[in-house]
Amino acid sequence: MSFRRALALAACGLAGGSVLFSAVAVGKQPGRGGDAEPRPGSAAPATAVTPASAAPPGLLLLPPAAASCPPAPGWIERPAGTGSYWDSNWDRREPLALINLKKKNEETGEEELASRLDHCKAKATRHIFLIRHSQYNLDGRADKDRTLTPLGREQAELTGRRLASLGLKFDQIIHSSMTRATETTEIISKHLPGVKKISTDLLREGAPIEPDPPVSHWKPEAVYYEDGARIEAAFRNFIHRADAKQEEDSYEIFVCHANVIRYIVCRALQFPPEGWLRMSLNNGSITHLVIRPNGRVALRTLGDTGFMPPDKITRT
Repeated sequence: MSFRRALALAACGLAGGSVLFSAVAVGKQPGRGGDAEPRPGSAAPATAVTPASAAPPGLLLLPPAAASCPPAPGWIERPAGTGSYWDSNWDRREPLALINLKKKNEETGEEELASRLDHCKAKATRHIFLIRHSQYNLDGRADKDRTLTPLGREQAELTGRRLASLGLKFDQIIHSSMTRATETTEIISKHLPGVKKISTDLLREGAPIEPDPPVSHWKPEAVYYEDGARIEAAFRNFIHRADAKQEEDSYEIFVCHANVIRYIVCRALQFPPEGWLRMSLNNGSITHLVIRPNGRVALRTLGDTGFMPPDKITRT
């Protein structure tokens, strides 16, 4: 066994939490002395199973030859029979999921499956731009009092200019109905004249799911139950492949909140949604998701604020 292979097996055993290992001397050949040789009066060979805590100094701990790595955590196991980690029907818009296989052609009595599947296939790509609202007044007791700060208004101007500079034909701006998101939208929209604005309560800030690892300083158990369903509904309603009737690629802006954006990114990429709190987003940042006609999703940018001067960047 090569040294590299030995290291790989050692890592496998350690990651799996194995308790018993075989001991092999590092840098010494069996039969040439050293700790790999049987000790006088001992019937146990050097490769005998030894508790890890009792391993002599200088030994590399390896799992027994018959041992294997434990199964991967449930969320990364391959779906049965697919050979892939990716759920192609994640948005329930896979063509086969959109047709009624029991519906027969009235004249021939046979399903015209191929033509019906083609009719249900998406043709366009959706570009989703998720914008976090700008800095706001944290001292406001009610939502209406949590207005943008002067710096927050500057940030929104910079974000609006950045979006306009991309030269894209934006289709719409959908924004959270909370004050800070609404004000951010109003400033951004000045740089994108003619783009319609739509307000929704689904994108309001909240706690989508209890994070893993947990946090001791912030644990609103009841809120997860209440907000989680709404934020998940926002994901299902807005994040999916294009409708089959859409002929051209679309460019849509969503102005909302850090928790909502982080959760959407995890769900769209099929990462564990409990990991949403491991990401951090600056105020006025741009996150760009691409959803292809076949349902594949790519993250182009996450929380980009490279267009802002360093002294204008905040995360409040």
